[in-house]
Amino acid sequence: MALQTFKDLEVWKRGCRLAIDVCVNTDGRKPYELARQMQRAAISVPSNIAEGSERDSEGDFIRFLRISKGFCGELRTQLYIAKRVAQCLQAPPINNQDNLIEETKAISAMLQKLIQSIQQRSKKD
Repeated sequence: MALQTFKDLEVWKRGCRLAIDVCVNTDGRKPYELARQMQRAAISVPSNIAEGSERDSEGDFIRFLRISKGFCGELRTQLYIAKRVAQCLQAPPINNQDNLIEETKAISAMLQKLIQSIQQRSKKD
């Protein structure tokens, strides 16, 4: 089955679930600025996948996939920081924090494979 839209991409679906999980688990959490930045980074992961797929060139799509991958790394870093901040403040950690970190790793790997797949297809054409 050929790709019809970004909504067909498993990496986009997982990115959306990640964004929802981050938003739900950081809502109203202190420090507020870190929580808001985590939410913005998480939302940017599937958003950039969607934006890139809506462009009319594979080059643009790859560029936006790389941006999405960058936001995945940013979010992972923020999750590590939030974990350490919670430890220092003796506050409870973010719910499912370790799972969220692992999901950012998995999504980054999926994005890299998608980028490589598009590049290989482009070389064949």
